[in-house]
Amino acid sequence: MAKIDPPQEPLDRLILTVLNGGPLHGFDIAQRIRLLSPAQLKVEQGSLYPALYRLEENGWIKAEWGVSDANRKARYYSLTAAGRKQWPEATAR
Repeated sequence: MAKIDPPQEPLDRLILTVLNGGPLHGFDIAQRIRLLSPAQLKVEQGSLYPALYRLEENGWIKAEWGVSDANRKARYYSLTAAGRKQWPEATAR
């Protein structure tokens, strides 16, 4: 199995940081990033979802279907054990 490097992309690090607080769906992840970033960074879907898929492919997050507060079907993302190990490394950069 090939060694996977720690998250390099700033967006990857932000997503890991946000998901450290618990499972969220994509819209909530984008909202939390905007609220937590000093410049109120707005993350577009065209950037967010490829990053989520990349993190899922690396095994750092997992996705499960659920129902949102608006009673709509949504994918909820959460950290895996491997993602929890990456989180301190990601926030140290």
